[in-house]
Amino acid sequence: MTTRTDAVRGLIVWVALGLLCATLGCSGKEDAAATKIAAQGSDSVAAPAKPESAPAKPAAEPAPAKSEAAPVRPASAPATEPAKELTLDLGGGVTMKMILIRPGKFMMGSPVTEIDRFDNEVQHEVTISKPFYMGVTEVTQAQYEAVMGKNPSQFKGATNPVETVSWNDAMEFCKKLSDKTRQAVRLPTEAEWEYACRAGSKTKFSFGDVEEGLGDYAWYRANSDNTTHPVGQKKPNAWGLYDMHGNVFECCADWYGDYAKGAATDPSGPASGTARVSRGGALVSRPGYCCSALRRIGSPDIRSDRCGFRVVVSVSAPGTK
Repeated sequence: MTTRTDAVRGLIVWVALGLLCATLGCSGKEDAAATKIAAQGSDSVAAPAKPESAPAKPAAEPAPAKSEAAPVRPASAPATEPAKELTLDLGGGVTMKMILIRPGKFMMGSPVTEIDRFDNEVQHEVTISKPFYMGVTEVTQAQYEAVMGKNPSQFKGATNPVETVSWNDAMEFCKKLSDKTRQAVRLPTEAEWEYACRAGSKTKFSFGDVEEGLGDYAWYRANSDNTTHPVGQKKPNAWGLYDMHGNVFECCADWYGDYAKGAATDPSGPASGTARVSRGGALVSRPGYCCSALRRIGSPDIRSDRCGFRVVVSVSAPGTK
């Protein structure tokens, strides 16, 4: 009885669905699907269609890392301090030691006229505005020969100061040594020489005013025995420079002329002249000719066995040559 009832119910459903499809215009596939459902009976429920999977939610992007601020660089870094010493290689195992002379101010000239012919040594304030290197000693015969290939000195000795050279010879040495070392080698100006000789002193000599102490620092008339001596045997001045008094006069770059009447910065003497200046006294000099302010003059082409020179190197920029 139950089976017949289910069959009648199925037929009724089939007829109802057929009429509905005719009314709505169902496709053949939809008819077949409806027939299949009717045949299975009303208790059979189609499985719900799986919903389309929602698009995967994109993973959250990591928050941008906080960028560390780049170090702030100054517009211009502070200049490097020049080295305190400089050693030049002259070749053949010969070297030249130089020390840094820092800028500063000093009173150039003498407060008292030591010698009448040099009465233009009017004391005045001078500023040395740039650092430079100065040879610890006078140029020796070994150093001169290493650069120039000859030794013209009267008093022979490898470590004695070179002499019997003119101002022009000294300039030629500087030119050749500059080419060899690629450093700006030159003669010191008068102002640079006196500034370095005084080494902060305001007295007649770099060590004081008393002439009796000169023999500790210089080879001069009283102790030289009329000959030059190896450099660096006497006491140095306060800045470590030897033989700034005595042994040989030292050529400076300047033409001879009157000093400026007031304060000056980096003076370099007249633009022209007939005589060059040398400084420091020599083996035959009396004490008064060895003082820090004394000026000696001579023709640039005259050679003398009491005249040599000492060189300096310009510091074009701190920390560079």
